[in-house]
Amino acid sequence: MKKTLNTPLTRDDLKDLKAGDVVYISGYVYTARDAAHERLVKLLEEGKELPFDPEGAVIYYVGPAPAKEGEPIGSAGPTTSYRMDSYTPALLDAGLMGMIGKGKRSEEVKDKIVEHGATYFAAIGGAAALIKKTIKTAEIIAYEDLGAEAIRKMYVEDFPVTVINDSQGNDLYMQGRKEYLEWANK
Repeated sequence: MKKTLNTPLTRDDLKDLKAGDVVYISGYVYTARDAAHERLVKLLEEGKELPFDPEGAVIYYVGPAPAKEGEPIGSAGPTTSYRMDSYTPALLDAGLMGMIGKGKRSEEVKDKIVEHGATYFAAIGGAAALIKKTIKTAEIIAYEDLGAEAIRKMYVEDFPVTVINDSQGNDLYMQGRKEYLEWANK
């Protein structure tokens, strides 16, 4: 059965997802990497509004390639998520419900994911040209000076992701390692 999610996300949307589930996301997703995250957290610390509503939002950790003529975006593969770990707890506290990237997350981030009923998804690294086909529109909404790392508001249809850290605290990377070691030690 195909699992689909539409943004903005809620706790209820995410509560039954399990680490390892393949999900297709449709709706608005925002791009941001570490330089943009630093600015977002500074705004939160100053009590100022973010350039997008964080309530139920999904952030995709990506610095897309420039768009070719007639396309909304260039290749858009995920970047390593741990680079955002020092900023993510504050964004989760502000209402962020989903993050898309690649690689593992810190214990602090995983604890905040559980606290807020959020989810961390992975996109397939190396599939940037295929991923861009799910991105229907993309517009810079903040920090144009950051170039590829500017914040973009993208509309996606059936963006494929895998649940890595679910809202119950399960971690696909840890589960996979455990299963492999059990198999290897037979």
